[in-house]
Amino acid sequence: MIMKKYILFIFGAIIFIFLSNCQSIKDKTDEIVKEENKKLSQFIGQPVSELKIVMGRPTRESKSETGAKLLIFKTKKYGIPCERKFEINNNDMVIGFQSKGCF
Repeated sequence: MIMKKYILFIFGAIIFIFLSNCQSIKDKTDEIVKEENKKLSQFIGQPVSELKIVMGRPTRESKSETGAKLLIFKTKKYGIPCERKFEINNNDMVIGFQSKGCF
């Protein structure tokens, strides 16, 4: 009986630690995404030339579904691919961005 309570206590403690760690990881990930969006949103309304000064040469250029120009910057950090897409209007101004896998 005592052994059964001990095993249940240990099992409960392990589950609590696991769930606490999952929340910590989620909180850290959310903070990283928030910082990334804050950094990239500074380019909204800026000319493409400013974007290229900071980000360098784009990996690729393409068109969005709406016909807007897209500049795509791909990198890797710790083997994890990062892709940042910037949408450019006809006046060569940054009007939007997407970030995937970047931290």
